[in-house]
Amino acid sequence: MAAPDDPTATGSAATGKASGAMLAIGELAERIGVPTHVLRYWETRFPQLKPLQRSGRRRYYRAEDAALAERIHHLLHVQGFTVDGARKALSEGDGKAVAVEAAATASVPAGGRGPDAGVPVEALVVLRQRLVAALG
Repeated sequence: MAAPDDPTATGSAATGKASGAMLAIGELAERIGVPTHVLRYWETRFPQLKPLQRSGRRRYYRAEDAALAERIHHLLHVQGFTVDGARKALSEGDGKAVAVEAAATASVPAGGRGPDAGVPVEALVVLRQRLVAALG
């Protein structure tokens, strides 16, 4: 029987839960399409992935943990990164996105529009490509 503070007490299927509800490791594994042991392995290789552990060391993933696991899956299985490459992309990705955003806002004057905006189209295209690469 589920305890009153058990995050899975609201429903056992992932589709029966509210969008902000925590997911058990099996539910997240099913959502992403990987076995549960892969999620446990990722926890050892990606320090950012830290689910809550309750009694019996049961793992519960918050919404941000689930989003990170989906991002890791995308890097590894869709984009073809190695584990080390994905770890580096995740750790550098946040810094690059912030730096690119800061550079973009610094080069656009207060009005930001019209012919005197000061940003050539080529620079905007390069900025867009860098943002797409940073966000993956």
